Amino acid sequence: MSTKRDYYEILGVKKNASLEEIKQAYRQMALRYHPDRVEAGQKKEAEEKFKEISEAYAVLSDPQKRALYDQYGHAGIDQRYAQEDIFRGADFSSIFKDLGNFGFGESIFEEIFGDLGFNIFGGSRTRSSSRRKGRDLQIAVRLTLEEAASGVEKTVTIPKYEICSNCSGSGAKPGSRRSSCPQCKGTGRIVMSSGFFRIEQTCPNCKGEGSIIQAHCPICKGEGRVKVTKKLKVKIPAGVDDGSTLRIKGEGEGGLSYRGDLYVVVEIEPHPIFKRDGNNLYTEIDISLVKAILGGEVDVPTLNGKVSMKIPPGTQSGRIFRLRGKGIVDLHTKVVGDELVKVNVLIPTKLTPQQRQLIEEFAKISGEEISENKESFAERIKRVFK
Repeated sequence: MSTKRDYYEILGVKKNASLEEIKQAYRQMALRYHPDRVEAGQKKEAEEKFKEISEAYAVLSDPQKRALYDQYGHAGIDQRYAQEDIFRGADFSSIFKDLGNFGFGESIFEEIFGDLGFNIFGGSRTRSSSRRKGRDLQIAVRLTLEEAASGVEKTVTIPKYEICSNCSGSGAKPGSRRSSCPQCKGTGRIVMSSGFFRIEQTCPNCKGEGSIIQAHCPICKGEGRVKVTKKLKVKIPAGVDDGSTLRIKGEGEGGLSYRGDLYVVVEIEPHPIFKRDGNNLYTEIDISLVKAILGGEVDVPTLNGKVSMKIPPGTQSGRIFRLRGKGIVDLHTKVVGDELVKVNVLIPTKLTPQQRQLIEEFAKISGEEISENKESFAERIKRVFK
């Protein structure tokens, strides 16, 4: 699994976009990526894209979900809503109502989102065949750069669905029986004809089961699953990078035969001092003109505190020094990267008369002509030490 993209970027809208602009953007992209409107070899890719834009629309079209996403990003949504809850309540039907059922009716969403086990146009669906294995889940965890470098244990909140223990996932009241659906005759599908068109769709009466429940389970109300919220401690190893994915087996949703897995996606917050490139860190420090000319030692920040670094005489502005072993440990090889330090020589902008006199004497000794009123002192110094 890969890191989720920004919802606004997915729909191609600005963060202050109105609901109408979001609806319009989603409609245009949905028309573009409709699986039935692409070539056969591109259908799978189109289905994934259709899911992605539909999820982005479901979040951004809901004021509560959108506010949560704007504040906390994907982590806020993932720790608050199960996957199907993200889509629940989203208005899809009105966007495509003028297109009818020949392409954008309920059937296309049932086909693409069938693995969610519910109908995003309303109502629930208990398709036991799609719940033999519980769904995999994905959740985002935000870390500081220090936490990513040293490793950390985080507690995550996972909203998910589990098989109802009262009915063992059947949706029927214990002791009751299911009967064949009278509308589809037990096939789970119905055929609709209109002129030259012949469309096969999921039976609306039994939701594709082929049978109907005579008496619903009082606990899960016939859905076969119950929603739970679980807190889980996740150990994040040292060296993870932005976008790293950790798989936790069996912590996804419950299924009739197998449990799904949980994928934890790492999101690393920007650092005010360091930039990361693989296992190396980059930072910049300022040094005085005197230190650059005569040399000396300066304190340099690292992830584990300050260290002393030697500045050789005649150091030029922009020079990069390497502090070996002060980077981040490799997640797989355990080799520690380096810290690269760029030094910037600070040129004084104000001088006392004595300081100016000394600099001018230095310029004369160096054979540098001093042209008064043609360039500033700072510009002259930059030229001398360029």
